[in-house]
Amino acid sequence: MPEKKQAAPKTFEEASARLDELVERMESGQLPLDDMIAAFEEGRRLVAFCNAKLSEVQKRVEVIKAQEADGSIVREPFQ
Repeated sequence: MPEKKQAAPKTFEEASARLDELVERMESGQLPLDDMIAAFEEGRRLVAFCNAKLSEVQKRVEVIKAQEADGSIVREPFQ
């Protein structure tokens, strides 16, 4: 019987922890085929969620390079 669908994660950390759980269960070799497929599908959704979060954070993160005399901040996009 396939697993119950998990609620969508709210944070990167929740998604990452759930991915770890899924990988552990899948690697155990104890899941029936239907559960294995469901876990794989959920894992793909979680990977997409994590990638989107990382992309979002990367766009927001800026490295402060220097502070100008007038108090303005010179920023460089995070690489």
